[in-house]
Amino acid sequence: QVQLVESGGGLVQAGGSLRLSCAASGRTFSTYARGWFRQAPGKEREFVAAISWSGGRTYYTDSVKGRFTISRDNAKNTVYLQMNNLKPEDTAVYYCAADQTWAVVPGKWAYWGQGTQVTVSS
Repeated sequence: QVQLVESGGGLVQAGGSLRLSCAASGRTFSTYARGWFRQAPGKEREFVAAISWSGGRTYYTDSVKGRFTISRDNAKNTVYLQMNNLKPEDTAVYYCAADQTWAVVPGKWAYWGQGTQVTVSS
């Protein structure tokens, strides 16, 4: 059974940092793109960042550029999201995803984790 399991969420003050991890099991995703999405209460799930299978290309939504960094370790079948200078508007449930190609549209991703809550207090 394929599973993506996120960890690392929590409560942090504005300006603080968190590092999210997403470990995959059940199959290898070393040739798959990996991504992060988030969903705030009452809002649609939105794209945050993605990384190519090799790690050579990364993509970010404008609101997190310069603050968030996506990376991956294919040997560990894991993708990370380093989040610095967090803002209250970053508060959301963060989901990791995997698919053969990346996309900003959530519906294009085949595999999803269960999500981890990130709360940024002002």
